Amino acid sequence: MRLSELTGCLPFYEIKGPESDPEILKVCHHHQDVEPGSLFTAIKGEKSDGRFYIDKAIEKGAAAVLSDTEYDLSVPLIIVRQPRHALAYIANHFYDYPSFDLNVIGVTGTNGKTTVTHMVQSILESQGLKTGIIGTLYMKQGDRVMKAENTTPDSLLLQQTLSDFRAEGVQAAVLEASSHGLAQGRMYGCDVDIAIFTNLTQDHLDYHETMEHYKWSKTLLFSQLGHAHMKNLPKFAVLNHDDPFSGEIAAATSAHIITYGLTPEADIYAENIIQYKESTSFTLCTPYGKADIQLKLAGLFNVYNALAAAAAGFVKRIPIEFIVKGLENLTGVPGRFEIVKHDGSFTVIVDYAHTPDSLQNILQAANKMNPEKLTVIVGCGGDRDRAKRPVMARIACQFADHAIFTSDNPRSEDPKKILRDMEKGVHGQQYTSIEDRRAAIRYAINNASAGEIIIIAGKGHEKYQIIKNEKIPFDDKSVAESFLNKSQLENGVDLPN
Repeated sequence: MRLSELTGCLPFYEIKGPESDPEILKVCHHHQDVEPGSLFTAIKGEKSDGRFYIDKAIEKGAAAVLSDTEYDLSVPLIIVRQPRHALAYIANHFYDYPSFDLNVIGVTGTNGKTTVTHMVQSILESQGLKTGIIGTLYMKQGDRVMKAENTTPDSLLLQQTLSDFRAEGVQAAVLEASSHGLAQGRMYGCDVDIAIFTNLTQDHLDYHETMEHYKWSKTLLFSQLGHAHMKNLPKFAVLNHDDPFSGEIAAATSAHIITYGLTPEADIYAENIIQYKESTSFTLCTPYGKADIQLKLAGLFNVYNALAAAAAGFVKRIPIEFIVKGLENLTGVPGRFEIVKHDGSFTVIVDYAHTPDSLQNILQAANKMNPEKLTVIVGCGGDRDRAKRPVMARIACQFADHAIFTSDNPRSEDPKKILRDMEKGVHGQQYTSIEDRRAAIRYAINNASAGEIIIIAGKGHEKYQIIKNEKIPFDDKSVAESFLNKSQLENGVDLPN
């Protein structure tokens, strides 16, 4: 489309440079992606500034540039005050508003987003609805899987992906809405039909700085649901009745509200909960009836996740038998309480738990499995919220028999310093610190006893470890398997130097 048509979606802008109206064939915000006929949006990011690459973009054939700064250019320059917001509007317009042709379900909260999105996808597909998923693990539709750089893609990639979904005949899209993504406006212009809130605990304070800002960002998903109340296009907010923050969300949205929880005060609730070693059973209670569910996932937190997904199915008028089928069909999510298969007499579980609340949840779930001993390997990320480090350590020592502190993604920080921050929370308690993550996993496995459960927490599905500015291949599950698959495990291995 012509530049004038593309910028028509912007309410205010100033145009400088040559008086021309070029054909725009592509929109991009990385200069490496520029091709002849592109609109290059020069945005200042956290790590780099796109404005530094305007000349390179023009050399590669950019037909126009969008920025918040005035330059003397050989191509038309669109000047806006908020280029990140403008990009969201332009991307939506360029791809012809794909979210309006899909049923979009957004999931936000500190923990559980990935599992809930997969549960919702399974429920929708159990009724034959072709569904795409966007989140921490990947962007996926059917057999087509694309790598995810962020939990919530930037606005351009999000609209492009939704457009691809639409072209492939997808009927519904389930996506994780991160606090970063919401605060940065990545979902501006995205027509969400159902918004789900899982829970809220401390996280990402390195970015948000305060819990108030973190809460505000989560609330955006619900305040932006719209106010039209169109008869055939109702909007729904699915809220965790047992989380106090749901009250604030309810006050911020005009959408229809449905709640879920563990008591009959919620609209959708569970009763007769029985937790097993690798599964959970409960009775799903809805305003339209009850049904027994055999969930192939362990932990009370997964009952909450299942209730959230069931509530989304309920407001979409999916019959309860298909909700049950969808939940029971899901056998697991990569890196979420994932049991590493082996022939030994002990259990190894990999989990993404990297917040105090999620760590406590998985340790409590593991204790429900009645282990002879519970060991947890846990670290904290560098260049991230330091306040949660001693808290994580305290939870590890409180809920596990043996806590092993190690590196997570140290990034630019000294791993020893991160361990010292953790150790400040457990003075006088028993723990083991092993800086090298591979050595920590080896030590735990080689010293495991019959009936023991080893939780490897923090990285889950991640296939790398970030040390300095380098991503080094590292997969907790594969590393554990490399030691578990040895013909004979060593016993009583000394601590590595």
